[in-house]
Amino acid sequence: QVQLVESGGGLVQAGGSLRLSCAASRINCSINAMGWYRQAPGKQRELVAAITSSLNTNYADSVKGRFTISRDYAKNTVYLQMNSLNPEDTAVYYCFAGAAVNLVTFWGQGTPVTVSS
Repeated sequence: QVQLVESGGGLVQAGGSLRLSCAASRINCSINAMGWYRQAPGKQRELVAAITSSLNTNYADSVKGRFTISRDYAKNTVYLQMNSLNPEDTAVYYCFAGAAVNLVTFWGQGTPVTVSS
């Protein structure tokens, strides 16, 4: 079992920045992708950003150029740097780990991000 612990969410004004962290208790051979989904009130959960074990990345179109995902293997931690935040980014952000972005095995507890206008 892999536990994912998130941190870094909070309240920020539009145009501001936040950095989310997701620390995994361990990484096993079944985990090739880690990243973040988000879910806004009344909306479906959507992929925000992902990074593979070979450091390939992909982003939702809505965050390209504003968000950057990175990975620290020594710390088993994935980071999401979020810049130029706008109110549409308000959501609960969930860290995930799995064989692929659509083969999620483990979820974090979620961390809320609120962007005020």
